Amino acid sequence: MIAAVSGRSLAAAARRAGFRPLVADLFNDADTLALAERAVKLSGSLQEGINEQYLVETLQDLADDDKPIAVIYGSGFERNPEMIEALSQKFTVAGNNTETVRLIKDPAYLAQLCSEFGIRHPEIQFDPPNNPKGWLSKLAGGAGGSHVKPLNGGTAGLKHYFQRFISGRNLSALFLADREKAHIIGFSQQWSAPSKISPYRYGGAVRLRRFNKKKAKDIEDWLTALTRRTNLIGLCSADFIVGDTDLYLIEINPRPGATLDIFDTEEAPLLRQHLQALTGYGISIPSYKGSTASAIAYTAKAISVFPEIIWPTMTADHQRAGTALQAGDPVCTVFATAPSASAAMKAVKSRVEKLAVNWREEFS
Repeated sequence: MIAAVSGRSLAAAARRAGFRPLVADLFNDADTLALAERAVKLSGSLQEGINEQYLVETLQDLADDDKPIAVIYGSGFERNPEMIEALSQKFTVAGNNTETVRLIKDPAYLAQLCSEFGIRHPEIQFDPPNNPKGWLSKLAGGAGGSHVKPLNGGTAGLKHYFQRFISGRNLSALFLADREKAHIIGFSQQWSAPSKISPYRYGGAVRLRRFNKKKAKDIEDWLTALTRRTNLIGLCSADFIVGDTDLYLIEINPRPGATLDIFDTEEAPLLRQHLQALTGYGISIPSYKGSTASAIAYTAKAISVFPEIIWPTMTADHQRAGTALQAGDPVCTVFATAPSASAAMKAVKSRVEKLAVNWREEFS
């Protein structure tokens, strides 16, 4: 059983691993419905997250007479880790427990660990800086980049904090944790799809064919230290900023994340490795050829009735015809493969632009 803000990528990974997924998410897009054995829509929104009030009851109804082997959660649980504890009272949860998620997503605690282990980490504080220039406002437990905003004076809202802006390129490390060691699966470069209200909104990612061996070793050592201290388990990811000379850890995502699509394959399904890490069986790290990229296509304007589109291959998370969308809502995910990371990134961005004509022109 899968529970997440968006469950399509986890449902696809479950199918590749030979499972029959039951899916509960906020979208129930056409792809998710096609992949799922059964699917239901969770209560909540992208802005507010998953509504915890009906979560367990909804999943119990989804399970019906089946007995799912486990619940795998995706994005949407870091804001309120108590939801994981509530799930564990009724189901076997295949992922990090409430305490681990609470610790690793606590900005102050992560900063403390980074200082202890000699990991470079941007300066943070909880009181508004005297000079807002060069500072970001972030939501503790937020995901997707939409919650990250330049600080323009004033105070942050509930659960917000302030982080020093670090210039550089975004890097993510996908890894398997077994409570003792972090096993790096691979690295990806990420980029933003800025909007007027979300300058750091997640845009996409490309799997890198190679990465500096010295930095890769440092990252694996850092993540192993954090894994041992916080008992991280299963598929996780870590986000970094690569500056001119230094490498900064930004945050840890203690669950399968946005880059699952570009690393998962039929030959080496990562959800199998995720479950093996949790049950203590030996895990294996897949090898890759070429590069894969994925990107999110958003709508810039509100659409009252989304048009019927003949979706090309290498796309997913399709909005259903007739759906009403707000400006900034995701429309679909686009993929591209190429021999190199730069070629895959260029190809996927080009596909997003060409595909957007289907909803831009009709509503311009």
